[in-house]
Amino acid sequence: MIIRRFALLVLSATLLAPRAMSASPNVVFLIADDLGWADVGFHGGNAPTPHLDQLAGESVELTRHYVAPVCSPTRVGLLTGRCWSRFGITTPTNGLALPFDTETLPRALRNQGYDTCLVGKWHLGSKPEWGPNHFGFDHSYGSLAGGVTAWTHRYKKGEFSVTWHRNHELLQEEGHVTDLLTREAITWIAERDGERPFFLYVPFTAVHLPVNEPQEWLDRVPESITSDIGRHYAACIMHLDDAVGQIRLALEENGFTNNTLLVFTSDNGGSTATNNTQPYPEDDSPGGRVTASNHPLRGQKGSVYEGGIRVPTLVSWPGRIEPGQLSTPVFIADWMPTICHFAGYQPENDLAWDGVNLANLLLDRDDLPKRPIYIAGPRLRSTALFFGERKLVLHEGKPAELYSVAHDPSEEHDLAPAEPERTSEMLALLEAQRERDNDRLANP
Repeated sequence: MIIRRFALLVLSATLLAPRAMSASPNVVFLIADDLGWADVGFHGGNAPTPHLDQLAGESVELTRHYVAPVCSPTRVGLLTGRCWSRFGITTPTNGLALPFDTETLPRALRNQGYDTCLVGKWHLGSKPEWGPNHFGFDHSYGSLAGGVTAWTHRYKKGEFSVTWHRNHELLQEEGHVTDLLTREAITWIAERDGERPFFLYVPFTAVHLPVNEPQEWLDRVPESITSDIGRHYAACIMHLDDAVGQIRLALEENGFTNNTLLVFTSDNGGSTATNNTQPYPEDDSPGGRVTASNHPLRGQKGSVYEGGIRVPTLVSWPGRIEPGQLSTPVFIADWMPTICHFAGYQPENDLAWDGVNLANLLLDRDDLPKRPIYIAGPRLRSTALFFGERKLVLHEGKPAELYSVAHDPSEEHDLAPAEPERTSEMLALLEAQRERDNDRLANP
């Protein structure tokens, strides 16, 4: 009996023991689509997000993490370490966004021995011949184009409407888009053997319109939310939250948690566009404006004000990154230099990164050197620049605006009239940044 118990204990310990780990960390990068600043529970949202709230308690929250005002540009920034406008990308695009020889983040990591996977929305080239597998991803699944209908997985009417794929083979599947993406991600995690590090990039389509949630999630929405569109939007947030929880559980069950850097963020601020007036194929999604909240920030998706570009961002690495909050301004292009540092990748050529390595900030809470952060808005009609304690906002044909967003996150008090010299200095810095726009197109 004693021998049998000992054998069972040994077997149990073997099953529960973590797999052999690579020296380099795994990286899981989760991006919500159009998630508002105040849509999450840890920012006072009205839809419960228990998994994200738990993650927030175990992470460092970057309270001033900036992205582009719209989706494709943010994805360019993440995957290249550069401002999206260097590639001429400032709006959502179905055309080829990047030159084929671009040294992307997954390509750099694959050169370091990583397995690489994208599950979700690509939107940097909506034809199979422009898809993720041509830019460093070993495996890809989801929408080649942008946000899709929840149940039929179709993009907007037209050339790119049929977009659902696995490794560039177009396919049709049944099921809700969030469930399908979650299932693919956790299946891919379970297939890793732990000997090679992996990069899993999950750009969800939630909570991008058209939202259309299953009854099981609508039934869980708080009764205080009464409108049909409001309930679908809240259910979409809760569904997304559950997906994040399932992916974290898969990492834990497969022994990867302690050797995984996990980032959760959004591609831009929340939107209040009308749910069923976009040119998507007909479905039964509810009408009305989606109910995203960016409170107390000014603006929404498409804007260079804080509500369009400042998004909920959590960074977890158990035993390495201490939980808490950091208010240092950072932006989406910082992640390629940072992740490459952790992976031990050193580029042979100057990749002209606009982003900087955040490793010392995240691990040791060291201050970053003072540097400009440039935000190019749609079609460059609006731009913003952060430098030191000030933020410059410039709209085409209008006087420059100046804010201290650390003290005035709602951007109610324009300091430009009282600080003309500072405003002029910021305009000069902005112009220097804009001179480099489209340089990747000019020097392919």
